[in-house]
Amino acid sequence: MRCTLPVIRVMLCVAGLALGHVSTAQTESDERALLDVKNGISISKEPKFLLNLRFRMQARLGLNTVGGEDLSTDKVEGRIRRLRLRFDGHVLNRKVQYYIQLAFSKADMDLESGAIAQPIRDAILYYNFSPNFYMGFGQSKLPGNRERVVSSGNLQFADRSIANGAFTLDRDFGVFGYWTIPAGGTLFNVKGAVTTGDGRNASAINSGMDYTGRLEFLPFGKFEGSGDYSEGDLEREMTPKLSIAAGYSFNDDAVRTGGQLGSDLYAPRDMGTLIADLMFKWKGVGAMFEVFDRRTSDPFTFDADVAQRTALAGTAMNSQLSYCWPKHWELAGRYAFVQPSTRLRSSVKKSEEAILGLTKYLNGHRIKAHLNVGYRWTEGDAALDHPGNSWNAMVQVEFGI
Repeated sequence: MRCTLPVIRVMLCVAGLALGHVSTAQTESDERALLDVKNGISISKEPKFLLNLRFRMQARLGLNTVGGEDLSTDKVEGRIRRLRLRFDGHVLNRKVQYYIQLAFSKADMDLESGAIAQPIRDAILYYNFSPNFYMGFGQSKLPGNRERVVSSGNLQFADRSIANGAFTLDRDFGVFGYWTIPAGGTLFNVKGAVTTGDGRNASAINSGMDYTGRLEFLPFGKFEGSGDYSEGDLEREMTPKLSIAAGYSFNDDAVRTGGQLGSDLYAPRDMGTLIADLMFKWKGVGAMFEVFDRRTSDPFTFDADVAQRTALAGTAMNSQLSYCWPKHWELAGRYAFVQPSTRLRSSVKKSEEAILGLTKYLNGHRIKAHLNVGYRWTEGDAALDHPGNSWNAMVQVEFGI
């Protein structure tokens, strides 16, 4: 077990720093400018101008084992996973809002998979026609699966699930619309977008576009602190709260293996992605569930030398269950899988993961520490001696304003 135990000791020491009392912090959203600020630095000349300035960073230390039985260390990850600087506010009046988010870490700038730095994550201008209806023009997250739209600063695990990694819609450039419909004690949220379909910071490629729609139903009304887009019941809802949603995205002539994400395909492909999810919270109990179904008529593309790149299609699921104590310690579990479509199974294996997480919230999601331990397996075989299976552990500390 070379170097595994020393690394684990260091990780446990880092996790042990998460001690202290908690105060309620404001929920971060990636969908709208934040005008009523409790955190961050605010500069204003009301009613014509407001600038909110915030940052956050995530420092992590993690390891992967060689196998399920072989617990010697295969990889050690120690880095700043995210470093973000965020600006939002309004100009002219409160109806004209803006939201800009820049990234500075290697992973956030796509330098792990590409040669060109991409620091711009979000840059969008909103116009609020009413308190319940607004539209945006620019680059932002598509109204896709809940786990993706939840800010990476509001997650209860160090990383999003493998299901999200395979079939999320991510960011794109275009026109976005959001409409909230109160109906007695319930709410409906209607969200839509018409975008380029090529992902963030893309050049002009073809005439294909992406069309995304999503409908959310909140039968028991609003969550405290926009908790339907924040993982874990830190607010400890006094009455049950539930959000049920479904959406569909059609990417006409997609040029990347994952639609808006991934390597370039050798030929464009149409992709359709169906997503359904829910969020439930009550008295410290939190549950989130997502399913995905992505289809394409022909996933295989080839270049002149018969090299192959495939558009990933198939199904996936992510489920998370947690309990947050009044002292703001949280225990959470996750199970997720990705099942490639029948035509891809000869080259892409089914993958599954189970993760147990312990989190201490020192100032809500703004200052917190995660300790995650997980197991991943392939081909539906969770046996410790199955090739490709492995354990992983991670400590991550987040700090922000």
